[in-house]
Amino acid sequence: MLDISRGKPSPEQLDLTMGLFDYRDYKSVGGDCRNYGMLDGIPEAKKLFGDMLGCSAKNTIVCGNSSLNIMYYLLSLAMTHGVLGSEPWSQQKIKFLCPTPGYDRHFSISEFFGMELIAVPMTSIGPDMDLVEKLVEDEQVKGIWCVPQYSNPGGVVYSDETVKRFANLKPKAKDFRIFWDNAYCLHHLVDKPKILLNLLTESEKVGNPNIAYVFGSTSKISFSGAGVSAMAMSEENADSIKKSLAISTIGFDKMNQLRHIQFFKDLDGLNAHMLKHRAIIQPKFEAVLEILDRKLNGIGKWSRPEGGYFISYDAPNGCAKKAVELAKKAGVIMTPAGAGFPYGIDPNDSNIRISPTYPPIDELKRAMEIFSDCVLDSLKLKVKS
Repeated sequence: MLDISRGKPSPEQLDLTMGLFDYRDYKSVGGDCRNYGMLDGIPEAKKLFGDMLGCSAKNTIVCGNSSLNIMYYLLSLAMTHGVLGSEPWSQQKIKFLCPTPGYDRHFSISEFFGMELIAVPMTSIGPDMDLVEKLVEDEQVKGIWCVPQYSNPGGVVYSDETVKRFANLKPKAKDFRIFWDNAYCLHHLVDKPKILLNLLTESEKVGNPNIAYVFGSTSKISFSGAGVSAMAMSEENADSIKKSLAISTIGFDKMNQLRHIQFFKDLDGLNAHMLKHRAIIQPKFEAVLEILDRKLNGIGKWSRPEGGYFISYDAPNGCAKKAVELAKKAGVIMTPAGAGFPYGIDPNDSNIRISPTYPPIDELKRAMEIFSDCVLDSLKLKVKS
């Protein structure tokens, strides 16, 4: 089977950071990483992730290997204890905004906690902010999921205007939070990437500092299963979360944080390392686009991302599920059609996420040739019916 269903780094990308195991030191400037202490991360890691996420080290919390786990934790905490003294969400009817197509795992967390998911269409510059601003007038709307740089799956980079409108949101719910998952902020495929405006800075400028949580990780930079994650936010938000963390954990894997610091050193080191990733995955993106251009010219439309991990393909309406089904029968595993929509329901049965990064390029090309034929066959079947 040819699998292009998830955005995983290839083995060649994972090999780039095998040097992490060359380090045996255990001392941070904050102390002995083998022992208890440094709940919110070693100082060097707080500095690095603060620089990466655009926040002061003081208000950056470095955690375990998974940023998704942090997001789950914050929603769970809101459910049981509220946000900065608000009524626990478990005692309210909660709605969450989901820019679509978007990241299915984000939506699954909200759905797991019984929240009502509300789709917000994506545009070329971010979510439809006219609709967002209208929806947050409802006090039951408590948050929104965002992947602001190279959105999953469309590859959209939010415009300055979009970021400023997020910073200036005036939701009726005082405990509303923007979950700003900047997972791909270093994953560029072009020489001069678009610069994403800093949401935390813009929010503070307008007197709205608590509105956002910002997340990032090295999951697609070092090791997906053994990287480092972090969250950045206002001082008030950070202080509140650190109090709860002190109850739930003695601390995260500081030895792993230290290894990452020793290997990457600083933000310049991270950016230099990302050029090695680009050299591996850029030809794969180019191969996918070449086949789509050649075989499906005028049939549907697709993104041309300048970074990130995905290409979003919109098949003719009513064809996505059938195309994915035919592809599976032909030996190509895709992400389920409609996965990028709340509850997995794409009203147009159109969107398909393509994940080019994992397979060897020859297998990727073979998979895309088959997939393109399946799109054509699904369209023929639709016409016949």
